[in-house]
Amino acid sequence: MKILIVAAYNKGRFSPFIEDQGRALELTGIEVRYFGIVGGGITGYLSNRKLLIKKLEEFKPDLIHAHYGLSGLLANLQRKVPVVTTYHGSDINLFYVRQLSRISILLSRHNIFVSQKNIQTAGVRKHFSLIPCGVDTCIFKPVEKESARLATGFSPHDKLILFAGSLENSVKNPHLAIQVTNMLDDVKLIELKGYTRQEVAMLMNVADVCLMTSFTEGSPQFIKEAMACNCPVVSVDVGDVSENISQVERCFVTSYNQTEIAEAIKKILTANKRSNGRERIFELGLDAETVALKIKKLYETIIFTTQNR
Repeated sequence: MKILIVAAYNKGRFSPFIEDQGRALELTGIEVRYFGIVGGGITGYLSNRKLLIKKLEEFKPDLIHAHYGLSGLLANLQRKVPVVTTYHGSDINLFYVRQLSRISILLSRHNIFVSQKNIQTAGVRKHFSLIPCGVDTCIFKPVEKESARLATGFSPHDKLILFAGSLENSVKNPHLAIQVTNMLDDVKLIELKGYTRQEVAMLMNVADVCLMTSFTEGSPQFIKEAMACNCPVVSVDVGDVSENISQVERCFVTSYNQTEIAEAIKKILTANKRSNGRERIFELGLDAETVALKIKKLYETIIFTTQNR
């Protein structure tokens, strides 16, 4: 089976979770290639059509898997190769992008959504599946906190909060995170920016708590990766966070109220214990291997149906 993954490539790389999924699919025996979209906005995306057609002629895939609605729109400008499109959140949650994603939903042979909330917002009725992106549990795994801090230069006595992104990313609502941090004594807020995947995993083992205050999310990898490292989580109710951490010890879903968030963090700092999030990741089938097998089965069904039309 030959699959072409189509996704944005504006920063000289694909999003880490797309690469993670591609590697997991390869481990199931699928031949995976990538087509990187360079350019912004609908005109920027659609200007890649000729290069995509050339890639299809060279690789001859059985199926295209596009990530995000605009990528799906581009992939569907040809009608010879069936397209599966995954919608990751911003392409459904943001109104003006959702209108373009709806065209992709209509044209794609099948659509994957990463959260139930996104399915409801999209208003989709058929030809869809709910499949969140999985976590690479070989990278994101528990490490004893003292050892992790020794390796990274943090003091065993530091109270560390790992924020879910860059403090420059307004969608992540960093202003609220900073306000909450200022309400707590002797606490350091670590900005998640410019780190490798391995470094992020180590920071999740260094941190006392992972914090998400985003205005909008789909199925945030940050939360699932923190769970896989057994790091306690405090998050506002976005995407599928509530479903994923509802049965995890020392993890809290809050409103956007500063005091409520600060109190949840205080409880975690006082307990000074890890969560059982990794166990929950496997219970929910959110490890990369399980997710890849689900997607492979979907590919096989679509290809079989296409060949027997």
